[in-house]
Amino acid sequence: MSTRHTLSVLVENKPGVLTRVSALFARRAFNIHSLAVGPTEHPEISRITVVVDAAELPLEQVTKQLNKLINVLKIVELEPEASVQRELLLVKVRADDASRTAVLQVVELFRAHVVDVSPEAVTIEATGAHGKLDALLTALEPHGIREIVQSGTVAIARGPRSMTDRALERLRSA
Repeated sequence: MSTRHTLSVLVENKPGVLTRVSALFARRAFNIHSLAVGPTEHPEISRITVVVDAAELPLEQVTKQLNKLINVLKIVELEPEASVQRELLLVKVRADDASRTAVLQVVELFRAHVVDVSPEAVTIEATGAHGKLDALLTALEPHGIREIVQSGTVAIARGPRSMTDRALERLRSA
């Protein structure tokens, strides 16, 4: 059975690392649902957050192969209940004089923010878990969604421990 998994992969901040990491998933024919890459608190380390649908065993094989890549420092699977996971959504919705109040009520209900207004539309920014953003889109759909831009998932483990500190030690000792 296939399920959704969120992996946090710490890598050296060097050109070509993202290509090698994503190629491993492609060779195994995994569909990447979400991919987000960005710097960490250490400039020499980047974090790749990847969300894939995969069965346990093939995912474990890919994780072992990822660990063999020279620029990969650490891989952790982030369980939903043991991590904070968020996405960013920008959505442009039709909002003329007749529908603007109803659209703004939906925005307020979901604790989203209007970031741009024109006579015919509003652009809304929302952050949250995937389910919350899907519910927001469902609520806005009757008003006429004109355009959607959505980031990949970013995630961090709950609690005081830092996965980057341990990876930095490994990087500096190599």
